[in-house]
Amino acid sequence: MADSRLACSLSARDLSLSSSRVRSSSDSCVLHLPDNDVAAPEVTILIPAVDEELNIVEFVDWCHEGLRTAEVVGEILIVDSSSDKTPDLALAGGARVLKTPKRGLGRAYIDALPYVRGRYVIMGDADCTYDFRKLASFVEAMRNGADYAMGSRWKGSIEPGAMPILHQYFGTPITTWILNRLYGSHFSDIHCGMRGITRDALYRMGLVAQSWEYASEMVLKSVRMGLRTTEVPVTFYKDRNGRVSHHKRSGWFSPFRAAWINLRAMLVHGAEFFLFKPGVILFSLGLLLTLPLTFGGITIGPINFNLYWMLIGLTLSVLGLQSIYFGCLAHVFLDYTGKARERWRHIFSYTSSVVTSGALFTFGFALSASVLIHYLTHHLTLPAASSTIDHLGITGLLLMITGFSTFCFTLLLHATEVRYGEERNAWN
Repeated sequence: MADSRLACSLSARDLSLSSSRVRSSSDSCVLHLPDNDVAAPEVTILIPAVDEELNIVEFVDWCHEGLRTAEVVGEILIVDSSSDKTPDLALAGGARVLKTPKRGLGRAYIDALPYVRGRYVIMGDADCTYDFRKLASFVEAMRNGADYAMGSRWKGSIEPGAMPILHQYFGTPITTWILNRLYGSHFSDIHCGMRGITRDALYRMGLVAQSWEYASEMVLKSVRMGLRTTEVPVTFYKDRNGRVSHHKRSGWFSPFRAAWINLRAMLVHGAEFFLFKPGVILFSLGLLLTLPLTFGGITIGPINFNLYWMLIGLTLSVLGLQSIYFGCLAHVFLDYTGKARERWRHIFSYTSSVVTSGALFTFGFALSASVLIHYLTHHLTLPAASSTIDHLGITGLLLMITGFSTFCFTLLLHATEVRYGEERNAWN
């Protein structure tokens, strides 16, 4: 339909035989406008499509019916990377078609952002598996104040045969449960492909996922951003006769790969869950094993807590401390509101943290120096493992490590304030 030498930002207009065509300048995206293009839409139906010529005509009709039923002015924007007649059929049906290279599902949404005109965006698939004739509930939810309206097949209906048994009873419920536990959310279906979001929230999300994990990224960022979120029941149909799903086109391993990259997104965006709280537990246990033994071993019943227990405690303390500090940095990096960043900078104010870390390191060095002095004054031999000097030395090492680690963390934390110039908003 159009050459691929130009980019994904509106810049110039010219005419093709059947439509207006907006071409851009840097990365080969071309927007084609239908003859009956609408002005000032309130809703944008944003749909990536790859080789959907079997269903695209009916799907576009469903979208028009859904807009009429919802009594809303809307546009249909098909982000197309097809090699068949999908874009021509969509354009003839009254949809805008953004022709892009095939670069992944998440990337299709990113490419489309500059072309979204509606205040509300409804996303989904072009294969007639989601019933876009029933989009009024999404519009109503966002008009009533929701920033993010997540579709739910579990609260709606699933046609028999629409989902593989493994997905319906294991994959989706388990990954949804994991996400809810990690983030304290209450979603029932995090993989539903039909969802609504305000254009403002979509821009602020700053999506970066290039593939299937965009779905989890949106859900996770909606929680991180504190968006007003609701769930909308949807109807999910099985594939029409003759259509082969994208997973089947990509091979038997594709569903497992999609599940893995979605799980990866959940773990990366929830990094502090695996760092901060486990770190607090490890650090506390390490201190409990180390500090009481500073002046010698302790026997409790049949157990003799000696120098080797201190070494275990030292190891746990170091692991825990690093996990705590990494968790704090994860809070900072994954913080949309800025509250976590300000809280940690207040707790670890530069001057007090540097002074405290210096005092800990100095005191720890003084305790550990007793071991060095004994070593130098006793013909280069270490004291016996049961001696008080060794116990003092281990506690000293712990304090030195704690002081130095705190100093390094403080520098990194306050380095996050450094700016070399703000990137200009690409969408303004």
